[in-house]
Amino acid sequence: MTQLRTLREVAETLSFTRAAERLGLTQSAVSHQIKSLEAELGEPLFVRVKRGVILSEGGRAALEHAIRILDEADALRVRLPGPAQAPSGRVRAAAATQAFVHLFAALFESFMKAHPRIELTFRTTVSTDQTVADILNGTAEVGFAALPLYSPSLQVRQLFEDELVLVAGPRHPLAGRRTASVRDIAAERLVLFERGSSIRRATDAFFHHVGVRPALALESNDTYFVKLMVEHGLGVSLLPAWAVREEVAQGRLVQLAVAGHRLRRTVSMIFLGRMPPAATRAFVEFMLAHRAELQAVARPE
Repeated sequence: MTQLRTLREVAETLSFTRAAERLGLTQSAVSHQIKSLEAELGEPLFVRVKRGVILSEGGRAALEHAIRILDEADALRVRLPGPAQAPSGRVRAAAATQAFVHLFAALFESFMKAHPRIELTFRTTVSTDQTVADILNGTAEVGFAALPLYSPSLQVRQLFEDELVLVAGPRHPLAGRRTASVRDIAAERLVLFERGSSIRRATDAFFHHVGVRPALALESNDTYFVKLMVEHGLGVSLLPAWAVREEVAQGRLVQLAVAGHRLRRTVSMIFLGRMPPAATRAFVEFMLAHRAELQAVARPE
């Protein structure tokens, strides 16, 4: 069983070094296990390339069976559990916008209280693509993204749906209105997230759909900086309604609907493998169990 797990890790990372880091082994130990498995099966499982390894034809066949065997073994452990023990370990979560920290803060705190033996950390990545890469290379266990994701190595679980709204400063000419037209937006300077974030991709898709080429005032992945610049009148922006709720309530920002359009997104949680480690599994199950709470917070008023 150990050799099959090693095979799966090398196949997912395409690197003996990264597989060894995930498994807590030396690279030579990983190489030895793969060589032993190759000798037993009589087939080379990997082909070395410039930046690592790729699966051979025999390796792909072996991986298919290995995943099936490991899944069955995990299912058996669930069905016939040993002595109850609280999960332990660490979960590193990542997302391309720090605004998620504010949205998830209460749930993260509740999770840590419920699972004191699990260390939970959160980091902001430079883009959603980087979030996905961090999951794939083992830098993070769980990621949050609002993009359609297609990867045979990733599990994707929908968490909630939100909506992007137009925001302006309290002294902006649009501030006295409840809605703005596409033509109104086309005449404004935009404060947007940098390219690569899911929010920016959603706004770019909207601009493309309505035929607008926005005039950029600035770009930043810092949610609070974007809101501050809008508040000071540097431009307008499109942001999730939940991310500006506090500033709107305080009168520091004004929220407007875009006439004739609803900019809705689906935010999902992503993680690696069909049966992740116990700590990651506990976190995923906790977040899924609280989807209704997240949706209630994320729903635009």
